[in-house]
Formats: sequence, structure tokens, C-alpha cells
Amino acid sequence: MQAIRVHKFGGPEVMKLEQVQELTPGKNQLKITVKAIGVNPVDTYIRAGIYPLKPNLPYTPGKDAAGIITEIGPEVSHRKVGDRVYICGCVSGSYAETLICEEDQAYILPENISFSAGAALGVPYSTAAFALNFRAHALPGETLLIHGASGAVGVAAIQIAKANGLRVIGTAGTEQGLQLIKDQGVIAALNHNTANYLDAIDELTCGQGVDVILEMLANVNLDKDLKLLAKFGRVVVIGNRGRIEIDPRDTMGKNASILGTSLFSADVKELTQIHAAIKAGLIDGRYKPIIHSEMPLADAAKAHDLVMLDGVNGKIVLIP
Repeated sequence: MQAIRVHKFGGPEVMKLEQVQELTPGKNQLKITVKAIGVNPVDTYIRAGIYPLKPNLPYTPGKDAAGIITEIGPEVSHRKVGDRVYICGCVSGSYAETLICEEDQAYILPENISFSAGAALGVPYSTAAFALNFRAHALPGETLLIHGASGAVGVAAIQIAKANGLRVIGTAGTEQGLQLIKDQGVIAALNHNTANYLDAIDELTCGQGVDVILEMLANVNLDKDLKLLAKFGRVVVIGNRGRIEIDPRDTMGKNASILGTSLFSADVKELTQIHAAIKAGLIDGRYKPIIHSEMPLADAAKAHDLVMLDGVNGKIVLIP
């Protein structure tokens, strides 16, 4: 089979499409014929060697995919050959024609959802749900600001928050991105490339501030975020690309919180709850992944360049 392999950490060019040995599932594992692969920003951090958890070299990148189970281990009890599944987490790496995952990393893909849409579910929807429901404990009626709402995680967060009864404000940096989040039903879409764009928050919240902020670029926005919070407000840091100076006093009078989040720290029980809710939302149409583009697996390097650009709205998917 063919797979992308990384033999040294570095830029996108270190990813090479190679012929590799066929995979065999272990006792609690599944073998999946991959139909679509989700590209996430975290994949680029791992490839570059800047992510705290580094895989052993060489490795195949990727955590997300969708496909069909073609073989199961002898102790698998809840999945069967022929099941359509999407993957959130992977033993062998998902940038490949086939992959191996643990049984509890594969979730049934409803028949009304395409494989490409399925590949857009794992990290984005799980991260959004984990940040909103398990880190911020966001409640119906609260106001949520998503700083960078037009990306895959941002769109997922809008859909989840609206389904849970929150008022959602989103930011984006292009007209296409602003239109996308308007179409998703935010109460306001703010252009974060416009001067003083955050001045609108005061009127939108009747001077109370926002209850929760999901932050996709903390090294740029965190200092500003703290000034926007309501009493007992929470900023959940989902993305960050550097350091920033903040004034801790901005948290004190409001009893505000800064919360980090990493999907990799969620336990099996939390993930089971998250994906049960995702499945229900897919079936009844509340959750609809947005696909930016589909590219051949051989173009993985181009996909890594693209996923890090500003203004890329929705999910980038690789097709084996």
C-alpha cells in the first residue's frame, strides 16, 4: 500500500509518498480501507517537530479519516467488517491507503454523511465539543465569541453551540469567511482584519461582555480576549503559535479563567459522550461539516501549506 512517510522533522517537503508494508490489526484493533483523510493544523506542528508529543521516526502523519472496516482483531466486539466509520485517533497514521486504529477510535458514520464529510469530523468536532462542554462548561443562553470561526474547528463550534442554545459571535478575515459564518447562523460576524472590530462586542452583549471565548490564535488575541469577558468569563485556548504578554489583573475583578485544551488529554468516557452527540447531530442535520477542498494524497505537502494560511474556510481533505 501507499502512505505518506516522514523520516525527519521539518517543512512540508519532508513528507514523501512511499510504498509500505501492509498492516495487520492487533487483538482490539481495526484495519480500515481509507476513503478520505482529514488534514489538521496539529498535523503540521507534529511534522515540524514543535509539538510537545513527538512520534518516533519514521512515521505516517494524521489522526482523522473515514473509510470501511476490512479486517478486525480477534477481541473486537462492537465493530464488524463492512462498517462505514470515521476515525478520531489512529495507531498507524491516517495519511495512507489503509490504517490501523483501536476499536474505540472508530465511530459509525451515518449513511447520510459522505466519506469526505466523515474525515472532517474527528479532531474538529471533538475539539469544539471538548472545549465548549468539558472545559468551558458553556450553558444555554450564554454568549460565545469564536475568535477564528471560519476554520474547521470554528464551524464545528458554531454548530454545536447553536444546538446547545448559546448566542454565537464569530470572527473571520475574508468576505468569504464572514459569509460562511453568517450562513451558519451567528448573531454577528466580525472582520478581525478591521481596526477596532471588537468595539461591537459591547453593544452585542449590552455592555456585559461575552461568557466564553474559543481562541484559535492566542498569541495574537489573548490579551484582547481578557478585556471582553463577562463576570466569570472563560477563554479556552485551542490554537497558539507563539508567546504573548497579558495583564493578569484583567482576570481578577471578573473572576475570569484561561483554560487550555488538548483533545489528546480527553479520556475514553468523555470521547464516547462527545461522539454519541456528534452522531445524533449528523443524523438529524444539526451538524454539517464544511469542506474547503479535496486533494490527492500525493499532495499532502501542498495541503499542509494550505491549512496554515489565513482565510482557508472549512476542512481540507486528502483522497488516497
